[in-house]
Formats: sequence, C-alpha cells, structure tokens
Amino acid sequence: MTNWQEVLQQMERGEVRAATQDEQGNWHANVEAKQAILAAFKAGENTEFDGIYEGFVDKHNLPARQFTRDDAVRLVPGGSSVRAGAYVAPGVIVMPPAYINVGAYVGKGTMVDSHALVGSCAQIGENVHLSAAVQIGGVLEPVGASPVIVEDGAFLGAGVVVVEGVVIKKGAVLAPGVALSASIPVFDLVNNRRLEKGEPIPERAVVIPGTRPVGGEWAQSQGLNMACALIVKYRDEQSDASLELEEALR
Repeated sequence: MTNWQEVLQQMERGEVRAATQDEQGNWHANVEAKQAILAAFKAGENTEFDGIYEGFVDKHNLPARQFTRDDAVRLVPGGSSVRAGAYVAPGVIVMPPAYINVGAYVGKGTMVDSHALVGSCAQIGENVHLSAAVQIGGVLEPVGASPVIVEDGAFLGAGVVVVEGVVIKKGAVLAPGVALSASIPVFDLVNNRRLEKGEPIPERAVVIPGTRPVGGEWAQSQGLNMACALIVKYRDEQSDASLELEEALR
C-alpha cells in the first residue's frame, strides 16, 4: 500500500484531517493530507463503474463510498454521493442530491440538505446545518491554502456560499443568500467595526447579506453598490429556539 492510500484511508476514518486546529483555535492546512489527495489523482486512471454507477467514468482509485447501516449515516436515495477519502460521521444526514468531495470532513449530527456541496478538504463540524443549495468551496492547490472551515453548531441558510478558506466559528448563523469569500467585506454592526481580511466569522454571529456604495464619482452617480455581509446580532435564546432541528428528523 502506498503512502497516499494510507492517508486517504485514515481521512475516510476521520483519523487524519485536511486541516487542524491549534491551541489558540486557529486552523492550518494539513499539507501532507492534501499532497496525498493530489498523488491519488495523479495515480488514478479513468474507469467505468459498470454494475454500480452505470454510465459514469471517474478515477478508479477515488470511487463513491458505499455505506451500510453499521456506518450510522443516513444517505437518502436520490442522487447523492460521497467520494472516497471523505469522512462522514455517525448521525450525519445527507439529503438528495448532495455531494461530499474527497478530503472533506463532516462531523456527527450534521445535516447536509438537498443540492448542497461540501468541497474537497472542507471541514464541517458537529451538529451543523447546511441548508438546501449551500455551496462550501473546496481547495487542493496550493497545498498550503487552508480550506473552508465551519465549526460546531453553525447554521447556514439556503443558498449560502462560503469559499476561499473562510472560517465560520461555533454557533454562527448565515442567513439565506449570504456569500463569503476572501474579498467580500464583513461589517459587525453590533460592535461598529469591519472584520480584518481573513478574520473568522465570530462565534454565534448572525450574518445577513448586505450592500455598500461603490467608491468613485461615476459609480456614485449611477447609484452602484457592491455586496458585503452584515453581522446584525449575536444569537440569543430566541434565535436558538428558532433554529432547533426537530429530533424526529433524525
């Protein structure tokens, strides 16, 4: 067994992750894990998966995972797929169609709703809710680039897009339609500040889509605005209750 095979199997079991958190709570890319994924792609040859997925062609060494009841994962029929090398913890629910790519980590009790994407190496914590059409970007290169991180208990509303290594801290709420990238500014209206570039979305922050005026005389004369994100409050008991998942769904 080659090194990349060992690493991918460890990632699939949740023993190795594509990003790790230090004692200060900061996240860092696991370069060795990402190099193993790239080595797997290089070693892979396109093959047909007749008898399993008729008509599909992909790398022979990165097939879709096959779950059993012993995995304690609910993978609902209807077009979802979890690629080899991705970890899906017991208690996770995946609604169709959804896709979890190689190197991703999805913690226990998390809901991955319809049309959601968990990109390569993305790290999703425990009891997270990824609503319908949430797009979590993936990253393989450069190997030192940290993937998107969504920590425990976060709630991402329908159509949320998070890319370019953005970190969502514990319990944060992203309202439907919020888009976050390295270049989209985030303004904290509670504390009257703009988050620094690369600064995580704070714990229990409630974020909604916003706009701000575009600079320049001509742009202003046209009434142009550009996208931003606004922290309008921090979660309280009332907002916690409104986001609570019915246990019957599990």
